[in-house]
Amino acid sequence: MDKDLFQSRIRLRHLHCFLAVAQERNLRKAAERLRLSQPAVSKTLVELEEIVGARLFERNRLGAQLTRDGETFLARTVPALEALDAVGNALRATSAPPGESIVVGALPSVAPDLLPAVLYEYRSGHPDVGITIRTETNAILLQMLKAGEIDCVLGRMADPQMMVGLVFELLYVEPLKLFVRGGHPLAGQSTLSLSEAMAFPLIVPMKGTIPRHNTESLLQSHGLALPHNCIETMSVSVARAIVLQSDAVWFVSAGAIRDELEARKFAPLAVETEGAEEPVGLLHRSEGALKPALRDFMTLLRAAGRSRAPGA
Repeated sequence: MDKDLFQSRIRLRHLHCFLAVAQERNLRKAAERLRLSQPAVSKTLVELEEIVGARLFERNRLGAQLTRDGETFLARTVPALEALDAVGNALRATSAPPGESIVVGALPSVAPDLLPAVLYEYRSGHPDVGITIRTETNAILLQMLKAGEIDCVLGRMADPQMMVGLVFELLYVEPLKLFVRGGHPLAGQSTLSLSEAMAFPLIVPMKGTIPRHNTESLLQSHGLALPHNCIETMSVSVARAIVLQSDAVWFVSAGAIRDELEARKFAPLAVETEGAEEPVGLLHRSEGALKPALRDFMTLLRAAGRSRAPGA
């Protein structure tokens, strides 16, 4: 890419269009958001790809997916636009400063454990900051983080292509376990095999997620496979209700149900799950300065994460 050519031809409309498509992952939806026609969005993307000398999206019937070059370009585009927004906010600050806000992404199995206490402590020192919590699968959260839709993520490491432009800070490692309601026929048994646990209805994470991969790897190491009639969900609240009302066995990390364990509503099964550990970390974009409100929130998250580490 010719640097002088790039600087002379690139325009804000190119960046805004690129970011809208990266976030929506669909040209039609991006066009509606930008209040442009779909051909206009397509033309702008073609112009941008000519300027940078690389294909940024793969267009197909499912929408528009970022290429490897697109991932790299996105990692620089979001901080650049955020910096421009910061300049505008600073210029307006003398008259009517906008209220700060942060958007935090978290895995469904992690959010109930860490976020309530962190939010309570954060609110006492930042009463005017708006806070939005988004819970999704790890892959979706990382896409949203890279596209600037959220500010930080409580999630997991992913493959190298998904980590372009992101920083991962390990907070703690939590093993995948099997849990049942208190009073379950298997609760309290000192020794138990996976086969015995699998004789009961199973609740497992959704396909394509790291916890699901760990679950299947654990079973494979014992020569077992998931039955076809499992209940698959990422909803902690739904799975919690099912377990409390049935004899189902739930594959999940302990943090998702810490309160129920302390109240003895749930019981862990004495099944060996070594090798199914799940690292939980704090992710943020590697480029661009962190907003003060976000920096303070992340400091509290780190402290909460350290409290979950073994020996803490």
